Amino acid sequence: MHLSIDKKHKIIIYILFLLILSTTSGKFLENKKNYLSKINNINIEGLSNIDKKKIFNELDNLFNKNILFINKKEVQKIINKYNIIDEYNIKKIYPSTINIKIKPTKFVARLSNSDQLVGANGKLIDDEDNNDMLPYIFGEFNSNNFLKFQNNILGSKFTFSKFKVLFFFPSNRWDVLTYDDILIKLPQDNISESLNFAYKIINSNDLKYKNLIDLRIDNHLIIK
Repeated sequence: MHLSIDKKHKIIIYILFLLILSTTSGKFLENKKNYLSKINNINIEGLSNIDKKKIFNELDNLFNKNILFINKKEVQKIINKYNIIDEYNIKKIYPSTINIKIKPTKFVARLSNSDQLVGANGKLIDDEDNNDMLPYIFGEFNSNNFLKFQNNILGSKFTFSKFKVLFFFPSNRWDVLTYDDILIKLPQDNISESLNFAYKIINSNDLKYKNLIDLRIDNHLIIK
């Protein structure tokens, strides 16, 4: 049995209509998906408003980009430029948000010849408005040597808050001046042990007048 020509035309038109409708719907859904996947929100937590604004401005070019194609290394490259940052975590919240949680470094000292602060991460930070009571570092600053020295302090009974001045010498040796104006001359090695020994001397009742504790020579102690 043969279909009439009119009926054939109707079937063909119906099929074409379905194809057009499905293509249009597919494009609409794809466009909608792309629109919803575009970044329209970036949250930064953990920093002051000033520092947040600086980072936010640098991340401005991420807006309206598809979150699926954002490489975290793009964000990391910007964040790593800021010495104030110690740790951070970047998380994509689909469909359109990036969350950045930041842990700022702690200020532990300041340079004697500038307004720069030294972070616990060993990096220098510009902060002219900071009024924290921090020990001054005299001598040429070296990040690696400072981090090693910091680890020795953390391994001792002292904290940075006990020191008024830190002296760094070209020979890679450190001296420290406490807030009680006691100068401790340290050896190049076994610094944590030497600091603990100095701490014990300072807190001893046997020696009342202690302005200088010299521990530079092995098995020798000079107290003045």
